[in-house]
Amino acid sequence: MKLKSSVIAISIILICYGITHAWGFWGHQHINNKAVFTLPKSMFGFFKTNIGFITEHAVDPDKRRYADPEEAPRHFIDIDRYGEHPFDSLPRTWKEAVAKIGEDTLKAHGIVPYHIPKMLYRLTQAFKDKDKFKILKYAAELGHYVGDAHVPLHCTRNYNGQLTGQHGIHGFWESRIPETYGDDYDYFVGRAHYIKDPITYTWNIIKESYAAHDSVLQIERELNAKTAADRKFAFEERGSTVVKVYSKDYTAEYNQLLNGMVERRMRQATIAVGSFWYTAWVNAGMPEINDPEVIAITETFQTEMDSINNIYTNRKRMGSGAGHED
Repeated sequence: MKLKSSVIAISIILICYGITHAWGFWGHQHINNKAVFTLPKSMFGFFKTNIGFITEHAVDPDKRRYADPEEAPRHFIDIDRYGEHPFDSLPRTWKEAVAKIGEDTLKAHGIVPYHIPKMLYRLTQAFKDKDKFKILKYAAELGHYVGDAHVPLHCTRNYNGQLTGQHGIHGFWESRIPETYGDDYDYFVGRAHYIKDPITYTWNIIKESYAAHDSVLQIERELNAKTAADRKFAFEERGSTVVKVYSKDYTAEYNQLLNGMVERRMRQATIAVGSFWYTAWVNAGMPEINDPEVIAITETFQTEMDSINNIYTNRKRMGSGAGHED
């Protein structure tokens, strides 16, 4: 009986995984990793030499959600909380939005399109200062938020299907599918380009993501209606535990019905991340940073990450989320 209860508990944690981790760790790390290969020669050497840091620390913002109460709103925006025509009425800049709506309300409904320009500014300053460690840190974190903005369910209050009886769809779309099929995706997305208007560019990403969220939900709802319960889920071994997951057949059918949507959003996120990095470098005056040296992690950063990792590990062990919640 205890074993059964443990399996159920672990299953619940797994199915809710996507609430906390957009794209999952796998997806975020792959987006940052592949974005390095979009950069021009003048940047590529430095980023390629330090690709391990860029990849590993793509998930730092998700881990930080367990330690910093200010972190969670930076990963999403419930755009449908702002009326029938939110893109016409919601101010595009943080200052204007605070003046019109108020900071508390904005944070309650998510601020990812406002946080991306802030991170772009930080990265630009790091380039200007030629602070190579901060360049890597801010590039990795900026990549995370840009990746989050490309997830359709990060742009709606029905972020995990909880309003339509589809609890778990968040992790299904952004973790289960890319982890199953992502190794076969085409990551040749072209060269990073200069973003003339980062604010408009960011909001266009949000528009595209929000436009897709209805399909994400509707397609799964229709598939679920014609699928027997015993075909929808399966049990898989994960290390020393057995967990409940969406079955391979159900995942394959959903992925096919989505017609490549997950791959397209990952590809678009990859080129967007590379382009934001390139834009920060250009705006900083294109400083020479291409020395092929591995940048050492600072003692302060290591101490901070040790603390965050400890909190993250303990919270995950307890099964406590820090996710996009009402």
